[in-house]
Amino acid sequence: MHYECIFVHFWLYICVMIERNISAKVKSLARKFPVVTITGPRQSGKSTLIKNLFPKKPYISLEDPDMRRLAIEDPRGFLNNYPNGAILDEVQNIPSLFSYIQGIVDHKNKSGMYILSGSQNFLLMEKITQTLAGRTAICQLLPLSKSELEQSGIKTSDINTLIYKGFYPRLYDKRISPTDFYSSYLKTYIERDVRQIRNITDHSLFLKFLKMCAARIGSVLNIQSLANDCGVSLNTAKSWLSVLETGYIINLLQPYHNNFNKRLMKSPKLYFYDTGLVCHLLGISNSKDIAHHYLRGGLFENLVIADTLKFYHNQAKQPPIYYWKDKTQKEIDLIIDKGNDKLLAIEIKAGETMTKDYFANFSYWNKITLSKPEKNMVVYAGEKQFQTVSGLYVPFNVYENIIK
Repeated sequence: MHYECIFVHFWLYICVMIERNISAKVKSLARKFPVVTITGPRQSGKSTLIKNLFPKKPYISLEDPDMRRLAIEDPRGFLNNYPNGAILDEVQNIPSLFSYIQGIVDHKNKSGMYILSGSQNFLLMEKITQTLAGRTAICQLLPLSKSELEQSGIKTSDINTLIYKGFYPRLYDKRISPTDFYSSYLKTYIERDVRQIRNITDHSLFLKFLKMCAARIGSVLNIQSLANDCGVSLNTAKSWLSVLETGYIINLLQPYHNNFNKRLMKSPKLYFYDTGLVCHLLGISNSKDIAHHYLRGGLFENLVIADTLKFYHNQAKQPPIYYWKDKTQKEIDLIIDKGNDKLLAIEIKAGETMTKDYFANFSYWNKITLSKPEKNMVVYAGEKQFQTVSGLYVPFNVYENIIK
């Protein structure tokens, strides 16, 4: 029994030590807004975060059938049980609560009364824009970032392992194998979340569609080709892509436009929020297989894009990120708009050795944008940071520090 207690306390310690980078921002917003809303994918750690940040607030999960029934039958009476506010988890399940919350916060005019969370971004945001616009701050909590793992003492030097395992907290604080975790995650997502958003009855076909999306990471999205390969209509493919965006499964990176070239690509590029899920969908069974996989370049590119998204969302900012590509196939993988006409151009390469060929695409980009090589960056899988006349080599291990 003694050893069991030590084991339990050890893992509780590890869990608590995964400090989320968004924490300070959430606390700050709760001092300024009557309501703070946390949204993000299932299992990204929303419940754990808000319980730890607001330990004195009552916590109510509206996925609990009994609590949900009480809130539906008597929303005013339900909220009256919490005169100083509360944490309401999966609040999108009870749309009627939003109007009552609006009335309470307008009457009491107090900051930080309610902390709302939900994993269905579309359903949640629809209700917020209707009733709580201007009254709530909105934050998006994605799976763990590389820096959050490092701050918790978890090794991140093996990039193939990072890509394969992914970044959901339970993989680390519960020691769940990626195979077990993602099998369960997909089952929950498809059978519960997808059904709430769209009445998709053919789950096996939807899963096939999802796997085909995984095989296209890092590519410019051709919806008609995707629809044809899956055997569905164009409108169905568009609808299903919307479902995947809503559920924080995929992210569509938009092209950068500023009249640099009228022949620019107009379609977004397809990425997933988590590389571990991509590996599972691709049938990759261990991290060693990634080194020789035909999609390793796309997986590494997805890793960098996802970490960039987390960097901005953890500051409660809309990520100012794009890609650039014209119809002659000249391309820059990632553009970060720093404001004041400052554009950071980034090429993402999965190789571990520095080579001048990595900077080949920058000469045309610098010419048409009048950018200087100092704003060029190659993020690669090697270990050495090195400045050249063409730009900067940046190992993924220090990438976040460079873009700050």
